[in-house]
Amino acid sequence: MIKIIAKASHSQACTDSLTLAFDLRQKARLQATLDSGAEAGLFLPRGDILRHGDVLKTDTGECIQVIAAQEQVSTVRCADQHLFARACYHLGNRHVPLEIRDAYLRYQHDHVLDDMLLGLGLHVIHEQAPFEPEAGAYAHHHSHPEHTHGHE
Repeated sequence: MIKIIAKASHSQACTDSLTLAFDLRQKARLQATLDSGAEAGLFLPRGDILRHGDVLKTDTGECIQVIAAQEQVSTVRCADQHLFARACYHLGNRHVPLEIRDAYLRYQHDHVLDDMLLGLGLHVIHEQAPFEPEAGAYAHHHSHPEHTHGHE
């Protein structure tokens, strides 16, 4: 079994990849199957969330790239900024992990939340897509496929 023990620099070349849904990318200890079919164990510091594109290092020095899996999500697109902000507020008030972009917001599919947003006048679509929610206001840093920045 391959032991994954730390995050590595994004500049290192990867020999394999690990595709995981968001719920699994939050775990510090995990038995998983790499995309090559090899068995691996994740032994990372607690409290870190793996993001799409992160690079992990094995105990033998090899690098493995993290890929956000396609999963069942609800996606809302809205040109009305006030209505979009209301949707974000009501979902955030329920502590729902949200992926917020310029053109859409996304959350893990939940019919109760879908119904709430429909009641606000929004259109909700269900789709299979990678889910990359905001890291949260108190996180040390967060990254998105489009950009990376730190908060100091």
